[in-house]
Amino acid sequence: MSMTDDFFRSRLDQLIDLRHPLAVLANRMPWQEIEASLAHRFARQMRKGKEIEDLGLFGPTVSVAGAGVSNAGRPRLPTRLMVSLLYLKHAFNESDEDVVQRWGETPTWQYFSGNDYFEHRWPCDPTLLVKFRKLLGEEGVEELLARTIEVAVTLKLIAKNELSQIIVDSTVQEKAIAHPTDSQLLETARSKLVEVAKAEGIELKQTYAKEGQLLGYKAGRYAHARQFKRMRKVIKRQSTIVGRLHRDVSRKMSPLSQAVQEALGHSVANAARLIAQTRSHKSKDKQPKLYSWHAPEVECIAKGKSRRPYEFGVKVGIATTLKGTLIVGARAFPGNPYDGHTLNEQVEQASILMQATGLKPETVYVDLGYRGVDKDNPGIDIKHRGKFKSMTDQEKKMLKRRQAIEPIIGHLKSDHRMNRCHLKGSLGDSLHAVLCAAGFNIRWLLRMIIKKGIGLFLRLLQAAGLTDLQRKLRQILTVNPTNSVSMNWAIG
Repeated sequence: MSMTDDFFRSRLDQLIDLRHPLAVLANRMPWQEIEASLAHRFARQMRKGKEIEDLGLFGPTVSVAGAGVSNAGRPRLPTRLMVSLLYLKHAFNESDEDVVQRWGETPTWQYFSGNDYFEHRWPCDPTLLVKFRKLLGEEGVEELLARTIEVAVTLKLIAKNELSQIIVDSTVQEKAIAHPTDSQLLETARSKLVEVAKAEGIELKQTYAKEGQLLGYKAGRYAHARQFKRMRKVIKRQSTIVGRLHRDVSRKMSPLSQAVQEALGHSVANAARLIAQTRSHKSKDKQPKLYSWHAPEVECIAKGKSRRPYEFGVKVGIATTLKGTLIVGARAFPGNPYDGHTLNEQVEQASILMQATGLKPETVYVDLGYRGVDKDNPGIDIKHRGKFKSMTDQEKKMLKRRQAIEPIIGHLKSDHRMNRCHLKGSLGDSLHAVLCAAGFNIRWLLRMIIKKGIGLFLRLLQAAGLTDLQRKLRQILTVNPTNSVSMNWAIG
């Protein structure tokens, strides 16, 4: 009988196959370094008491509430557990709710997260992943991406010198919003103005609830029937209604307190933007158009695709190795900048993520959207089709691998959740782009671990005799599966 810490339960390393790629990766990831690099983001913060006005025996007084509350709070969950959940979420295309549910049913995932025993329960509430992402910030998730690059080099799954040649391209990370139409945005503005006015106790002359709903139906029907003149008339009426509500709320909020005005200010400003852009069909004072009420940071980006002329989200730059297709950089660029103007920041991020390897990008292969920025990137050799005549035969051959980044972007969107970003705000866009790249690299590591193990087995079959091969196989079968010797031989 094997000795265990718990008499009634077997350890996870005795339940699973330790030659499984995820189990191998769990033993090779630098978990202690990850925890040490993120520790300063979870330092305890002292909470101050809140001053509350009170009426005492001798008149109004100020009391402090919450000053005697303990600063300890609930015990923190292990950092490795939360980091592994983020890795697994984007590696296997799961939502926050699904990843915690699947974690409680998958022993290999629990071993990857550092558990000693199988636990048929949720590791945490899904909302804790939201809070954990916010605490990490953009620098924290970049640290997670950098560790995947470090593991790939440490395990020799990619040649170290391949990091000096990279491919850079841009794509659009769409936001989880409805397709923006003037009619839908105006109806949303009407309902939101009525909602915030009622919440603050403002009495409106009329809410236009029934008429607003009917106008929304009419606009959709006229658009479907291609009766655009009638549709524009309906949209004009919707704009008039929102304008009336906007003026009514603006008049009645002025005598209210400063706190109430600040609460109403966001909705009133958004309604004014929608009215102005609907009437003029252009942005006012070079202010970007508003395409979503709950996500005002969304931009309209045209990438020249015939199947999808316009995409609503944020531009994201992706950097991969020229050979090996390992992602070494992912960054969101709000404001829809020219592709060439993002190259400097993209190469800078890739250089920071490669610091542990001692290398940095020297040659960058790009498409024609990155022309004309050689002076802005000193020390970087930029290659594209515009320089084809001046390139050597070897460089021309390498340039043909530039389009290898296109299927990587496709996999990021279809398999790693970059097709729609559900995280809030510009910070959510940045975090989501980097986490999708980290999830891609985790799957890349799993594939390469399998590939390397099979390759070593075939090489042994060719180089060694049958007697030596039988001896090796006998060694694997006789040695305890928990022994690292058999696992290391199986995966190299």
